[in-house]
Parts: sequence; structure tokens; C-alpha cells
Amino acid sequence: MIITIKDETFAGKVLNELNLNFKSESATIKDIIEQRVSQEVENYNQKLSGFFNGLIEPNDAEKTLNGYKLKPKKTIDAEKQIYIALDAFLKNGYFILVDNLQAESLEQEITLTKNTTISFVKLTPLIGG
Repeated sequence: MIITIKDETFAGKVLNELNLNFKSESATIKDIIEQRVSQEVENYNQKLSGFFNGLIEPNDAEKTLNGYKLKPKKTIDAEKQIYIALDAFLKNGYFILVDNLQAESLEQEITLTKNTTISFVKLTPLIGG
């Protein structure tokens, strides 16, 4: 089953979309994060384009308007990215909406259908003070 994952702003503006293929009709939030990050890293490592547009900023990357700029031919470690992404979820670095309901934990079980919508919303720190 193919599910489209979206990165959105608080206002609902879609910043990025990624299609993920799930083998079963149920998955945990942890499974969704792991699959998403693995797919992003695999896509990047196959092309080594120098720009990574993913959930988590890789080490030694420079943030740009179109994602993260990496040194040419530098691959990304998927396991490390997954660990950082799971930790960021636990620390409220971003939240996940499944059919417009906020996911509460990594162990939360989700029933996937062809109409399931999954959105990742990154929280941006306030600047000033």
C-alpha cells in the first residue's frame, strides 16, 4: 500500500511530499518514521546530488532554502538519521498528524488505508528575546 507523507507548516502549507510503500495495513508511528527516513536517505545516497531534502539535518550539512547542502559524494548513514528522528519526535521537535489527529507515542498503532493522510509538522523555535 502506498501512502503519501507530507511535510507541512502550521498553516497547512505543503513543503514536501514523499510516497512510502507499506507491506501491511497497520504500522506504528515508529515504523512510519523509520520508513520515511530510510527512504529519504536511500534516495539521496543513490544520487549523491549534494542537496538532501529530508526530515532531519545530516551532520556536516548547511541549511539552504531547498534542503541541506552536503559535501559532494558524501553519503548519509540511515541508522544514525533514524535514531535522531525518533529522538526528535520524543523531544517534540516535530509532530505527526494521522488523518488530522496528533500521534501521541512511537508505539501508537495506525491502520493504513488508501485514504490515510500523514503529515509531519516541524516546530520552529521563536527568535527574539
